[in-house]
Amino acid sequence: MANHKSAEKRARQTERRTAVNTARRSRVRGEIKKVQQAITAGDKTAAAAALRAAQPEIQRGADKRVVTKAAAARRISRLSARIKAMA
Repeated sequence: MANHKSAEKRARQTERRTAVNTARRSRVRGEIKKVQQAITAGDKTAAAAALRAAQPEIQRGADKRVVTKAAAARRISRLSARIKAMA
């Protein structure tokens, strides 16, 4: 437990940031799931639209360091490749 004023403040900040980061990570995962569900359903136009909606959210997660930039790029790339493969 924090014993100093600065340590108590640091603990409060960590709690808030953890909550924000958890919400951001959840939002990114939710957007990815929507794209995957559209791909599974076999609807190429819906999947492409879902990816267009998900891409900024994934990128925002990378900018805020919720996911690494490489992981964000990889996820976008793999999702777009799966959509492209739907012929």
